[in-house]
Amino acid sequence: MRTVLDCLPCLTRQALEAAAAAGADEESRAVILREALNELAGADFAAPPPHLSRRIHRLVRRHTGDGDPYADIKRRSNAAALAALPDLRRLVETHDDPFSAAVRLSIAANVLDVGRGVARLDDRVGGGGPAGARVVDAVAGSLVDPLEGDVEEFRRAVSEARRILFLTDNCGEIVVDRLLLEQLPDGRVTVAVRGRPVLNDATRDDALAAGLDELAPVVDNGSDVPGTVLADCSAEFRHAFAAADLVIAKGQGNYETLSDADADVFFLFRVKCALVADHAGLPKGANALLRRRTRRPRRDTTGGA
Repeated sequence: MRTVLDCLPCLTRQALEAAAAAGADEESRAVILREALNELAGADFAAPPPHLSRRIHRLVRRHTGDGDPYADIKRRSNAAALAALPDLRRLVETHDDPFSAAVRLSIAANVLDVGRGVARLDDRVGGGGPAGARVVDAVAGSLVDPLEGDVEEFRRAVSEARRILFLTDNCGEIVVDRLLLEQLPDGRVTVAVRGRPVLNDATRDDALAAGLDELAPVVDNGSDVPGTVLADCSAEFRHAFAAADLVIAKGQGNYETLSDADADVFFLFRVKCALVADHAGLPKGANALLRRRTRRPRRDTTGGA
């Protein structure tokens, strides 16, 4: 996906919110904003929005010296989701179709996204009642909400895949993703996280805190883009991506960066902006399960399953 003019207000807001999260005073925030605007003025709009977002967040970290401005809200998001996990697991286990329920909850948990506004995320994991209950409220409605996509096609693709690469997105969300990971075939899944902190995206430490390593091997992609720009990722991750029969990509940032990738990808995300809605052909606010299959069929030359 390309960046468009309508992306700029969101990227500017991210700069100010990240600076505030890092504790920058008003004078420092003004300096950061001016530099961010200069960055955006000279940006290559052929790049996807997360590529520009990475530049903005690097700028904030450089000015403030804070390598992870969202560390506290990431911790609270994971803690709130872990508190909600037993109730959410019961919803899956008692559902007529546990696989479909886990898919829907995993997609709905994509609302736990600081990139769309710190205040809105903080409402879900901050004060005002038990945090776990608020996470349950935020995602449980997905079991009856419309789903844009074909769960049966996804189920078949999962059952046929020998190597599945699961790309995570946000903290909090990754805890709910456990319910979907538990429905995937044992021994066939590798979980991938961001290589370095950016926004509230999950890194290896967050994945371990969420217990994802109990379900599958965890690798990081070596990058601090809030998405997956393959050219910016580590050789280890690119090898895992190329070797996967099926990629499951959580979150809008992964959709923005991988929608044209040479791969068989299912994107699971909440449509949060008009740009992505237009590109995906879906209404804003939709729960999306979209397949983009551009990889040509390949013979298995590894000699193994």
